[in-house]
Amino acid sequence: MFFFQLVIMSGTVLLAYYMECTDLFSVHVQGFFCNDAELMKPYPGTEESSFVPPLILYCVVAAAPTAIIFIGEVSMYVMKSTREALLAQEKTIVTGDCCYLNPLIRRIIRFIGVFAFGLFATDIFVNAGQVVTGGLSPYFLSVCKPNYTGTECRFNHQFIINGNICTGNPIVVENARRSFPSKDASLSVYSAVYLTMYITSTIKTKSSRLAKPVLCLGTLCSAFLTGLNRVSEYRNHCSDVVAGFILGSAVALFLGICVVNNFKGVHSAAAKQKTEDYRGLPLMTFPRVESPLETLSAQNHSASMTEVT
Repeated sequence: MFFFQLVIMSGTVLLAYYMECTDLFSVHVQGFFCNDAELMKPYPGTEESSFVPPLILYCVVAAAPTAIIFIGEVSMYVMKSTREALLAQEKTIVTGDCCYLNPLIRRIIRFIGVFAFGLFATDIFVNAGQVVTGGLSPYFLSVCKPNYTGTECRFNHQFIINGNICTGNPIVVENARRSFPSKDASLSVYSAVYLTMYITSTIKTKSSRLAKPVLCLGTLCSAFLTGLNRVSEYRNHCSDVVAGFILGSAVALFLGICVVNNFKGVHSAAAKQKTEDYRGLPLMTFPRVESPLETLSAQNHSASMTEVT
């Protein structure tokens, strides 16, 4: 099962690479109106000139949850009461004749591995949505630079579907066709929701009554401000950011609830499920143990019936 999961993870990373860094999938050419006011915003510049550059955003999105999960798991394992609970939940899994994984390492690998898988899966969903829809950015007409005196743009209400009408930089124009959904909003909210679920599900100390809400709300607020920054810089529409928020939250909730079971141990859940299965069976299915008194009574009854005969 470990190698099977490794193959799935490798395939996900490879697919994300092809969709992100290559032109293997062509973007859908969506039509537009030459005088559409929603597409005439000024060009804000390259992504690197943004207030939140992609390199910094991706590093924070990937590194912050990884570091917090690692520190949280080590801290809980050091605490005696929590360590005993973890040992009861996570049994040692033998991986070979000479090596094994203790509960701490197993939980860290599982939680961080699922987070990394969800991060790449979210990136794949975002790129797939951008390629299929070909959503136009608010600054599309500023970089497209169509010929307004030509035949296509002569009439104000004429819908243009010709992809060769743009006279601007082809690379910038193609990037302006990948607005829906917002990648930055989707990745940031995925990381924030996943990290919030981890904090609220695992940290149970009494001294964290105010620390947990502050940390969770701060994380969610950062993701929300990232989406607002995309709108304020005219890089995405409001609908693009909202769609990114919904997509990232859905992936995080699915992985947190259905895959890692709210970051609980799997041993206790399996034991509970086994007990419930036995309780649901009828009593006649269990083997009946006959007592010695019942055996002696049956022998006496058989002997009396023989004498009467």
